[in-house]
Amino acid sequence: MNTADFIRNLLERFKIEHTKRDRSGVYGFSQRLLAYNSNKIEGSTLTEEQTASLFDTGILPKTDDYYRAKDVEEMNGHFLMFNKMLDTLDAALDQQIIKSFHFELKSGVFEDRANGYAIGDYKKRPNMIGILQTSLPSQVPEAMTELLNWYHTQDVSLKTLAEFHARYEIIHPFQDGNGRTGRIILFRECLRHDISPFIIEDANRPEYLEALKAYRQNGTVTALTTLFQKEQEFYFNQCEYFFAE
Repeated sequence: MNTADFIRNLLERFKIEHTKRDRSGVYGFSQRLLAYNSNKIEGSTLTEEQTASLFDTGILPKTDDYYRAKDVEEMNGHFLMFNKMLDTLDAALDQQIIKSFHFELKSGVFEDRANGYAIGDYKKRPNMIGILQTSLPSQVPEAMTELLNWYHTQDVSLKTLAEFHARYEIIHPFQDGNGRTGRIILFRECLRHDISPFIIEDANRPEYLEALKAYRQNGTVTALTTLFQKEQEFYFNQCEYFFAE
């Protein structure tokens, strides 16, 4: 199956299975895989099995341990963000769409609301990535405008998406949830531009962080593009099962 056929089949199944609330096919598989890995990269304590149970039934398995409320709320938010991503595929990426992803991810997170975080809007307080300073709140609207203007002049490729993602992470437009919104954008834009989509696995988190660091230090996206290619192959191979006869 070539890339064009893969994406066409994927989009068709996503639409049908999402509409019919069929969680047994490639839509449910992709929802669970992306939500688990993207949240895990950010420190979620939920396992793959717990993520699957939450998505499939809305119930978490009994455990002798406890569940962290924020992890559950953000996992449910990620499921909603994926659906919003599918609902907006006909439109070119813009700031309102990006903000809508953040709203879906974070609107049900009590801790963020209690902390006064902007939900579905750009950050109001400066924040950092480790020891790295990101764009100040006053700089974010202009920085995002510049990033999107640049992006829409490109012949979008995997390399383009790698640079977009690295620049997006440096801006860090939201108080929290930047990585997860950034990664859903990658998945969406692959689908829109006939690029084989991918999901960054938590197992590759060290490689992913080093690749983002490489861009900050020398402006190269070689390592990030290489990782994306590896993840493309993984996701494609996993999805082939759903299209076999």
